[in-house]
Order: sequence, then C-alpha cells, then structure tokens
Amino acid sequence: MEDVIAFADEFGNNSFEFDKQGTHFIVASIICKVNAKNNLEVKIEELRKKYFQTGEMKSSKVGPNFKRRKKILSEIIKNDFQIYAVIVDKTKLFGEGFKYKKSFYKYLNGLLYHELFRTFPNLNLSVDEHGSNSFMRSFKKYVEKNHIRDLFNDSEIIFISSPDNVLIQLADFIAGTLGYIFDESKKTEESSELREILESKITKLDIFPSIPINYRYEPLSKDLDYNEEISNLSITRALDFIDRKKNDSKTEIIHQVNCVKYLLLALGIFKHNNFISTKEIIGHLKINSHEEISEYYFRSSVIARIRDEGVILTSCSAGKKTGYKLPSSIEDLNRYVNHTNNIVLPMLKRVKSIRNNIKLGTHNKIDILNRKEFEKLKKVIDSY
Repeated sequence: MEDVIAFADEFGNNSFEFDKQGTHFIVASIICKVNAKNNLEVKIEELRKKYFQTGEMKSSKVGPNFKRRKKILSEIIKNDFQIYAVIVDKTKLFGEGFKYKKSFYKYLNGLLYHELFRTFPNLNLSVDEHGSNSFMRSFKKYVEKNHIRDLFNDSEIIFISSPDNVLIQLADFIAGTLGYIFDESKKTEESSELREILESKITKLDIFPSIPINYRYEPLSKDLDYNEEISNLSITRALDFIDRKKNDSKTEIIHQVNCVKYLLLALGIFKHNNFISTKEIIGHLKINSHEEISEYYFRSSVIARIRDEGVILTSCSAGKKTGYKLPSSIEDLNRYVNHTNNIVLPMLKRVKSIRNNIKLGTHNKIDILNRKEFEKLKKVIDSY
C-alpha cells in the first residue's frame, strides 16, 4: 500500500445543550496518497480562488446556502481523495462526565487516535491547531503524550494553521457538510442530496456510540420493496460478525471486517437498494492494505468467508445492479437465489453428464463420484 496523508478538522463542540449547540461532534479527515498530494493542493486551491477569492475555504462562509454548497461539492469530488470521519452522536453519550469538556475531549481523543491509526497505520496526519479548534489542540497534547512512533511505522502528526494549508480548509468544508447531514439541528430536506454527492468519496464513517440503529435505512414512501424485518436481520448478523472479529489481526479477517463495515455504510447511509461493485469495495480495502487484492482473493477469501460466518450477503450481476449488498428486501434475496441457481444447476448438470458418460464408456466400472469426499455431491446428483 502506498503511504497516505490526511488533513483533519472538526465540526461541533462539547456542549450538551442540543437545541442550541447541536447534537453531533465530527472529526473529518481528507485522505490522499502522498504522491497525489501536490496535484490535489493545486486543484483545491483553484476551487478556493474560484469560490472564496482571497479568503479561506470554510464551511461557515457558505452556511445553509445549499445551492452554493452543492455546486462547490460537485467540483470538489472530481479530485483524487477519500473521506474518513469519526461521528459522535452526543445524544447517546450517557453519563454526567461527558458534560465536562475535559472528560468529553479525553473520550474523543482516545477514540479518534485508536480509530485513525488502526485504520491507517502508516498515516501522516495534519490537523489545524489554531482558531476555535479546541479539540484539535487537546488532540495534539494527547498525541504528544501517547503516540509511540515505533508502533505505527512511519506515521507522523503535524500541526499547522488552516490559512497556510488549503487541504486543512477542505477538511473544514467536508466536516461542516457532514454536520448538515448528521446533526439534528442542521438537517434539512437538502441533507440527502449532500449525502449522495459525497457518497463516492467516503471510505469509512465510524459512528459512535456503535448502535445498530445508526445503520438502519429510513425508507421513503416510494420504496415499496423495502422490508424492515429482512434489513434488521442482515444488520444484526453483520454487526455480530464485526463484534466477533474486530480484534483479530489477521490480514484476511481485517479485510472481511472492513468489507462488512463498508456494506453497512452503504445500506444505512446511502440508498438501501444500492449494490456495491467488486471494484469499488476492493478500492476501499486497498486504502488500508499492504497486500495486493485480486478479484479472486476478494471473492474466495473475503466474500466467501463472510458468508461462511453467517453474514447474510446478496449479490447480483444484472445490468446496473451489479455487486454486493446486505439485503433489505425480498427481491434482494430472490436475486441472490436466482444468481446462485443459474450457476449451480448448470454445474450439476455438467457433472452428471460427465459421470454418466464415464459410466457408460466403462460399463459402470468407474463412477467419478464414488469417493467418500463426494458423498454429499453424489446424493444431490442422484436426486437431480
């Protein structure tokens, strides 16, 4: 895996006065490959000049002007970067201790530190330590105290001022946009459009506290095929798998967990009927992988193993609905069964034909299924 560099900024604060100060705290990171950084800076600087003239590219300068925000975002996403964010729902943080800034930031410092370096062990991270970013300043102190360079290979933390770095400003703009998507005080009917614009750039959203409801899709009235019972069952099985495997350090298991997390993200954050292509999932897995990930490896060591562990995963290869997803409708299940039916039955037919031809040609002396390891297959062929 190529080394990556990140630029992070925050949205929200430690206040628990939700009607005045918002419901969520978000740290958004812009992730790009080191060798793509210079080109990204040039492209974003062009957009900054175009839309902000001599000022910084700040989310607050656009505010709830959604027409302008969507126009800027539509140009931003044409560039080569990914988004990783930690999103904390303050309404679900129970305990008086969280109401104190020091305790709240201590919790978030450990959370962000653990998730960032577990997800991106070779990360070079740049954050804004000036202005109103009190959390980032506390994060700086936390990192200085706890960051052990040898444990994280060549990772490095850099603290810079946002006016000096256009990619920090980009992180600010993305963090603010995520605020309009998640924070209850800022959500509007425009939020779903903002979410769809960012969809292709999001590699991972860690939502805390980790509660299954975060992944559940809220169907529109026109989504007649949506089945809440099937959706909730697939979510529960996926979360159970993640919980059982989250501390396993084997490369294959890490890929499997990250794959399931991404499919959960696709189900809960984006349209419930979206199938995610093999190419897209592999692309996201590669961001945090030292190994080459082939399609064969992906299907045999990731998808197949996930299914073996009891995760309910459907797939389809028909037209635009090509790829994988966690099922959320009866039609999803039907597609998978039909897909399997079209593969398995012809294969069984071929085995049966070869078997019969060999038996006929050898006067029943040779039965290619007459081996102990083929007992189950023989029963199936005999009944077919």
